[in-house]
Amino acid sequence: MKKKELYKQLGIKYSFYTVFFKRFLDIFISLVALIILSPFMILFSLLTLIFNGWPIVYTQARPGKNHKVFNIYKFRSMNNKKDKDGNLLPDNQRITFWGKIIRKLSIDELPQLWNILKGDMSIIGHRPKLVKDVIFYAEDVFNQYVTRPGLTGYCQAFGRNKNTWEETFEKDKFYFANMSLWLDIKIFFMTFISVFKNKGESHSNAEEDKVQEKEQEYYYADYLLRIEKITKEQYDKGLELSKEIIKNKAVMTYQPELVEKQEEVVETKEEKPEETKTTKKKATTKKVTKTKKKKAE
Repeated sequence: MKKKELYKQLGIKYSFYTVFFKRFLDIFISLVALIILSPFMILFSLLTLIFNGWPIVYTQARPGKNHKVFNIYKFRSMNNKKDKDGNLLPDNQRITFWGKIIRKLSIDELPQLWNILKGDMSIIGHRPKLVKDVIFYAEDVFNQYVTRPGLTGYCQAFGRNKNTWEETFEKDKFYFANMSLWLDIKIFFMTFISVFKNKGESHSNAEEDKVQEKEQEYYYADYLLRIEKITKEQYDKGLELSKEIIKNKAVMTYQPELVEKQEEVVETKEEKPEETKTTKKKATTKKVTKTKKKKAE
């Protein structure tokens, strides 16, 4: 299938900008940004080394264009502290003061300029999610994520971390259908407003935990398990499969058996009340028939 036909089928805008000019801008802007920001990135690297230790930058596998897995780069926001048994402490105990700052201001994302220059990512696009989350996407959701993920995107400009998973899918869908130079410029500047607006909202650690709990759950797989759209068996199977994909740097494919099972779980729950109602109606009909027979006798 030709790219134009594929984009039309998936509801993704096909234009000179989206297919050609967008990539040219990505190369130009990322190269200029790396040159201009290099002194600051050296400073951020030193501060990360001091507060968080080595390595300064960590990599993580994420699905990219056409679901091909690549390594995303980030400044580390946590240290390597371990418990008495040699296991890493929970994330909330390892994140440092410097780590909170670079996360809050999205400074930890700056190394992704190299991902953009390489062609793994774009300046603007959907944010790349974890393999273990994408593997549970429904077919219509999974198929639309064939473009390059972005350093920032529509969800980050409008809602940031407050979007639910459903809202994220809808906003990404809107972006795919309306990609344009003007929309990308708007998202670029709205991202800065969103970051500094978020910076101005001060919360205590306890309040931050409550806010985060109400906002989007970070892992989609955990979210599906909690609302009982998948079973523990499905959850474990998905995690094992995602490990294999990461290990082999494979191209991700839609997993119909996982999604079909999700649908079966939902359908089973919805069918039970209907079956109960039908059974009650049958029982009532039988009682009425018996009563009539007795009267006739």
